[in-house]
Amino acid sequence: MNTVFESKEEFIELYESSVMSLSGKPFEDTSDIDRFDALVKLIASKSRAIQTETEERVKETGQKRVYYFSIEFLIGRLLDNYLLNLGIRDLVKDGLAELGCDLDALEEYEPDPALGNGGLGRLAACFLDSMAHEGIAGYGNGMRYRYGLFKQEIVNGAQHETTDEWLSHGYPWEVRRPDKAVRIGFGGRVEQYERDGRMCFRTVDTEDVLAVPYDIPVVGYGGKTVNKLRVWSAEPVEEVFDLEAFNRGDYADADRHRAEAEAISAILYPNDAGEHGRLLRLKQEYLFVSAGISSVLDTFRSEHGSNWQLLPEYVAIHTNDTHPAMCGPELMRVLIDEEGLEWDEAWDITTRTISYTNHTILPEALEKWPISTFSKLLPRLYQVIDEISRRYRDSFDRSAHDWQDRLRATAILWDGEVRMANLSVICSHSVNGVAKLHTDILERETLKDFYTLTPQKFNNKTNGISHRRFLAEANPAYAKLISDAIGTGWLDNADELAKLAEFENDPAFLEQVGAAKHANKVRLANYVKRECGLDIDPNSIFDVQVKRFHAYKRQLLNIFKVMDIYNRRLTDPNFRVAPTTFIFSGKAASSYAFAKETIRLINSVADVINNDSRVNNVMKVCFIPNFRVSNAQLIYPAAEISEQISTAGMEASGTSNMKLMMNGAITLGTMDGANIEIVNLAGRENEKIFGLTAPEVDELRASGMHFAWDMYNADPERLGRVIDELTDNTFAALSGDFGSIHNELMSGNDHDFVMKDFNSYVQAWEELTASYSDHVAWNKMALHNTASSGWFSSDRTIREYRDEIWGA
Repeated sequence: MNTVFESKEEFIELYESSVMSLSGKPFEDTSDIDRFDALVKLIASKSRAIQTETEERVKETGQKRVYYFSIEFLIGRLLDNYLLNLGIRDLVKDGLAELGCDLDALEEYEPDPALGNGGLGRLAACFLDSMAHEGIAGYGNGMRYRYGLFKQEIVNGAQHETTDEWLSHGYPWEVRRPDKAVRIGFGGRVEQYERDGRMCFRTVDTEDVLAVPYDIPVVGYGGKTVNKLRVWSAEPVEEVFDLEAFNRGDYADADRHRAEAEAISAILYPNDAGEHGRLLRLKQEYLFVSAGISSVLDTFRSEHGSNWQLLPEYVAIHTNDTHPAMCGPELMRVLIDEEGLEWDEAWDITTRTISYTNHTILPEALEKWPISTFSKLLPRLYQVIDEISRRYRDSFDRSAHDWQDRLRATAILWDGEVRMANLSVICSHSVNGVAKLHTDILERETLKDFYTLTPQKFNNKTNGISHRRFLAEANPAYAKLISDAIGTGWLDNADELAKLAEFENDPAFLEQVGAAKHANKVRLANYVKRECGLDIDPNSIFDVQVKRFHAYKRQLLNIFKVMDIYNRRLTDPNFRVAPTTFIFSGKAASSYAFAKETIRLINSVADVINNDSRVNNVMKVCFIPNFRVSNAQLIYPAAEISEQISTAGMEASGTSNMKLMMNGAITLGTMDGANIEIVNLAGRENEKIFGLTAPEVDELRASGMHFAWDMYNADPERLGRVIDELTDNTFAALSGDFGSIHNELMSGNDHDFVMKDFNSYVQAWEELTASYSDHVAWNKMALHNTASSGWFSSDRTIREYRDEIWGA
């Protein structure tokens, strides 16, 4: 597959030259950071050469281009992944070894780019990988955050947010493209004027910033296609330095214009609780949308001129959740104000070009903005949205008896707000959910009125993950075992993992599966010791829940289970528990008090249990700080139990469930999100399912017969004791008690059914862990999960998007 270097000797020659030219020093005098930078620069330059060939091929064939707009792209470290995709990892590793360098050591110098946070961003990154693998001309469009979300540190058990200075040593994969910068205007006022006999609009007296693009290569497996991710940084249009202010000592005010511009791209998800935060968040979303649309149209114009009727044939714009919802009205604005199209023609082009993925049913995640804020910051765009809204209302079918309720539910402008989810649906030709249950809920509940009006728009695209990243790269021991057994074709086509089923009754092979898992557990244990100072036993079960902290994801239920096991162990020394290490990781939004308190509870429980000699030989609790792609790639391969315990009907899809399944973990979960597809593919006997189903959750909520205090009183010895321990100082020594969690559960009446599912959950965990001692049977389940996981490759998902939505 290698077409990058003719031989190891050619690589060594080019690499030595790269090191010396970049550092200005003889090779033997350079540092590891010099050598890392030079290696990335060399691989990036080779990748961009393939990218040039890709672009020429796309132009020659008239291939449709797909632009994936997302506020997050959690791409992770790229070097090892790109060496794998280019087919040169062994060649490079051997060449470096001859020079006295260790590839693994050099790779540790690569930062995790802080361009995303959770599943939304990682999904977007996996999709870019799969688009390149599938030969699609697919491009990411997002923001270049100076500090990302935040770096998570645990201090006295609590989450503390510090700046993530991932750019402090530069980022060698990116290329700054000032020639492609776009001027973005905020505020001002709209003027009408006449041009060629028609009324036109322009915005004047705006406060402008410059959106400057940085391009990062996206290398597809096989090395034939290299696309790009374009991320935008906000900068001042021109340097305005107030020398007079500087000379009088007002240094901050002297460079105020730069600071205000750069704030737009400083962090991911600025707090929008106040007016200043809302303005900053809107600026951020408009900047990457407006600059991205400008870039898309420039490329189209260079290839097809101003024949805008052809745009839907050659361009697909996909909006990943509601953050890029302004793509529709911004494309309309440009086509009407700048290109002179009439409304109806522009609207037809726009709606055939744009498609939308919904990722949530949570009301707080379906973005809404005050009209007063929106219209002040983006006056012309608001006029376009207002006109879209007016035409939608005027054309609304009023024949049904409940048409007023349906209009109220689907309107873009209502109760003084701009509803971005409704805007996204109305401006798109396709709307999809990301797992079967999620799409069903969208059609039945969240967007039911839209579905009734335009059922043809709706479809499901169950999420997927990059199996090359999260199995081949993250789990080399297991990947080698797989390739030795079935060949390497699974790297190209994940469906070939099904061939592993032939080995499910091979005791020698199952022993090797267990050995690979143990090696990964040792690797993670070493990381935990280094990063957390905690000794964890690789011979214990590794029970893992790693994801963003949120009430519905129920990390609280998990730690309640741990507290209950601890209590029973102390009460009854004969209570048998399979030795287990309970591993948690994930961030809570900085303003999300309940989620942050849950993190503090986990760490407080860990402090007690890990220091209690009565139990710490059979149980440990480990919180791994600052969850990100690089440490996720250590955690997933080591996991044996995959905790997927969200309240049924609340998780759109989940992707950690897929990554853990692919690496041979057994799912302990509810019938929620993509857990349903996991059970259907691998069989219920190979997972452990518990708790309420989504219909049962809906029925219980509707009945009004769910009472937290009744459950507390019905089980005082176990559940009641756990609840009491939130406020009786049992776990308060580290940083205080947990009255707010107690209040949320008991006064809030257990909204997420933590207490309701508690006994079912703990029983399921006990039954699952009791089977661990039969290592042959456990490893057979693990291998079966891997063999059943190929359908969850993002390659499959992207082919469905390509064929059924984008037409690419």
